[in-house]
Amino acid sequence: MSNNSVFNAAVCIMGILILTIHVINLLVKKEKRKDEYSLINFFLFTIFHFATYLTFTIVKLYYTSNAYIIAFYTIFYIMNNMELFLLFRYMQHYVELEPKLNKILTIVNICLFGIFVILDFVNIGTGIFFTANNGEYLRSSTMIISQGYQFIMFTVVFFVTILNKKLKIYEKIAFAVYCLLPVIAIVLQNIFKGYAIAYLSIIIAIEVLFLFSNVQRNMELSKQKQQNAEAQIKLMLSQIQPHFIYNSLSSISTLITIDPDKAQNALDDFTEYLRHNLSSLTETRMIPFSDELRHIRTYIHLEKVRFGKRVNVIYDIQVKDFEVPPLSIQPIVENAVKHGILKKIEGGTLTIKTYEDENSYYVEIIDDGIGFNIENINFSENKHIGLKNIQYRLTHMCGAELKVNSEEGKGTDITVRFNK
Repeated sequence: MSNNSVFNAAVCIMGILILTIHVINLLVKKEKRKDEYSLINFFLFTIFHFATYLTFTIVKLYYTSNAYIIAFYTIFYIMNNMELFLLFRYMQHYVELEPKLNKILTIVNICLFGIFVILDFVNIGTGIFFTANNGEYLRSSTMIISQGYQFIMFTVVFFVTILNKKLKIYEKIAFAVYCLLPVIAIVLQNIFKGYAIAYLSIIIAIEVLFLFSNVQRNMELSKQKQQNAEAQIKLMLSQIQPHFIYNSLSSISTLITIDPDKAQNALDDFTEYLRHNLSSLTETRMIPFSDELRHIRTYIHLEKVRFGKRVNVIYDIQVKDFEVPPLSIQPIVENAVKHGILKKIEGGTLTIKTYEDENSYYVEIIDDGIGFNIENINFSENKHIGLKNIQYRLTHMCGAELKVNSEEGKGTDITVRFNK
């Protein structure tokens, strides 16, 4: 067995063992992100890729023919492209591109992959990339064209990740290393012919990618989860305020002698309000917007019991078939009531509106209250019921965006955008 065959076999075995360990670790993980499922597919195919090349390396010691060489290298070229196809899919899920850009790149990726697979099969009858003679692999002068898909998609992945503002520097480095190392290895492999330097570079690049992206992201998500839990507890505690409980019970107590039926309804609303707030303390999953809307209506009913016609609400609900974090919209509504319309003697009107477009769902809370100068406001102050905490939870639980527009004397408009 020649030195290069020993080297190639050792590289393949090492790659198979390392990737198998990574796959097992990912499979036993209880909660997997979408990008981790893509990563598992990428790793499994790479294991299969290494195993195929290892088999070829061993078989080639005992059996060679022109047909065998052509058949293997045709499969080999297609597998190289398929591996990059799966890497690109992983990058798409990891980076979470804008829908339109994501759609365009997906079409480009599929079309290019299909074109080069067809060219690989065309090569069998034409030899445009390689041929075989006496059981030996012979490259043609146009062989470099067969690497076109890889060079193009490496370039796309490189620039999409490097230019992405959401990714941290170490994540950009991880994807950049994976794009650059194989390209350098291809050049070196032309110098050290017969040695699977490209495969060794793939192992190194995968380890950098795995450690700098997946492992680091898991650590950050664990930290964010803890921060989110703390923010959630602070939000819940701010929602169960003694003065609100006291005022609501006082209003219900007054109603008992005046209007018992109305008092009973108000007490039911108050019980439901507390139940929802307390249950949300331990709720880490998204809930249907319809549930959040029900809680908003409960809160509004309680405020109308206390303030009557000073609190007017318009519901413009065009869509509600989407999910939101628990207690993410109701606190915004409460903020609009307490610090917007009720700051006016005559009260005001609150509009709760939902709608959608091709890519997003929107929840808009509009009040005609006193408004404020947004440049001078501190959303972390208690009087704003922790809008900073709400914004944090919206961002880290579902990637939603919260925008605030306000003008003194005219009112406030808060819009929350949820990705589809």
